[in-house]
Amino acid sequence: MKGVLYLEDGTVYQGKGFGKKGTSVGELVFNTSITGYQEILTDPSYAGQIITMTYPLIGNYGVNSAENESSKIYAKGFVTKAIEQKPSNYMSEQTLEEMLKNMGVVGVCDVDTRSITKKIRNEGALKCVISNEELSLEVLQKILRKEQLKEDWMKEVGTQKVFHIPGIGPKIAVMDFGIKRNILNNLKYRNCDITVFPYNTSYEEIMNINPEGVLLSNGPGNPEAATEAVETVRKIIKKVPTFGICMGHQVLALAVGGKTYKMKYGHRGGNHGVYDIKRDRAYITSQNHGYSVDRESVEACGMEITHINLNDDTVEGMKHKELPVFSVQFHPEGAPGPTDSTYLFDQFIDQLKEEKKCQ
Repeated sequence: MKGVLYLEDGTVYQGKGFGKKGTSVGELVFNTSITGYQEILTDPSYAGQIITMTYPLIGNYGVNSAENESSKIYAKGFVTKAIEQKPSNYMSEQTLEEMLKNMGVVGVCDVDTRSITKKIRNEGALKCVISNEELSLEVLQKILRKEQLKEDWMKEVGTQKVFHIPGIGPKIAVMDFGIKRNILNNLKYRNCDITVFPYNTSYEEIMNINPEGVLLSNGPGNPEAATEAVETVRKIIKKVPTFGICMGHQVLALAVGGKTYKMKYGHRGGNHGVYDIKRDRAYITSQNHGYSVDRESVEACGMEITHINLNDDTVEGMKHKELPVFSVQFHPEGAPGPTDSTYLFDQFIDQLKEEKKCQ
């Protein structure tokens, strides 16, 4: 079947369709990872987006149930140069196309993904309609104009009820804005006793479990739309050591009184260089975000910048000058991508132990 991308500026890319037969609207973004397409697709942070992979061959090692970062795909569409239908890997359980069909995701391949990526880099992330239903361009244009992009996906993609993962270590409360499983796995690996709370959980309910630490998870959308969470976090950081990752980093910035802004095309991939100022060391990191923290605004609110992006000098990490609170914009758990920065989970646990000694 035929496939098409129709961009809000009128640009059209025609190729072949795969995955679920259908039509959907989303924000067109690109990811520079060479592997890890399954983890990327099942990362809730991609809710509402149409993902273009810059690496040309996707699907060559298939998919398996062990690599999912959540129970479903929240992305609106998937774009590749080529899609492999005969994967080769001992863990493969099905093809990528079969996964997309089962999870209801529209795909388009055999298009110039290099051209798409250059357009996004030049013009910024674009609203787009993806279809493999052989609809006319006039119909696609009407669909694109009619549908509005959402900014508050973090209110939908996380857990809808509290759940507990028992452990013999520190008691951690997790605010779920769309958490990846490997973040929880890193806490479980460190024997943490974990309670995961929905996005809109009140400060009082979280504090009822007497947490030793709070983790603010990753998630999709505009952090300024997370108004309830910002108010809750504003109270939490005055009482409990807190660690924010990605969306959690941005929510923390707003909670201390700082600002965030939408980037031109964001950071998405597994090869982003980040400089750890205190360690005087660079790390290659996994990233997925379209918003960033305004440096001057958080520095004026008592935050110290700990990490910066080596490509564009944007804020990649910060800590409070007085409170046991810190955060990073990148993904220390990787999945996909390097795990060089998993030391941050150990730093969080060590911080909890120090706070406990001081009490």
